Amino acid sequence: MRVPTAAITAGSLIGGWQLARKTGNRPLGGVVLAAGGVAAGREWARQTSPGVTGALVATYLAAFGLSHPLAKKIGSWPAVLAVSALTAAASYAAADRHPRP
Repeated sequence: MRVPTAAITAGSLIGGWQLARKTGNRPLGGVVLAAGGVAAGREWARQTSPGVTGALVATYLAAFGLSHPLAKKIGSWPAVLAVSALTAAASYAAADRHPRP
């Protein structure tokens, strides 16, 4: 059974942040982010073109990077939820909506 990449990206962004926050171990949160990125990236590579895969990887990385300055403006939870939602929407639109067999 295939897990939608929208769920992988949103779950790893939120889960990685929460794990880092709860444990105080930022690298541990980074492991979750990296695992989610690899899992989603592999699926994107199977389901889409190299250009779309690259754009989705860039979106995922940008979401992580942008969540930090955004958190200073609107708070941690809203920032992480916002970038997770945007990344999930991009993943759904580009890869999950019409998966290749």
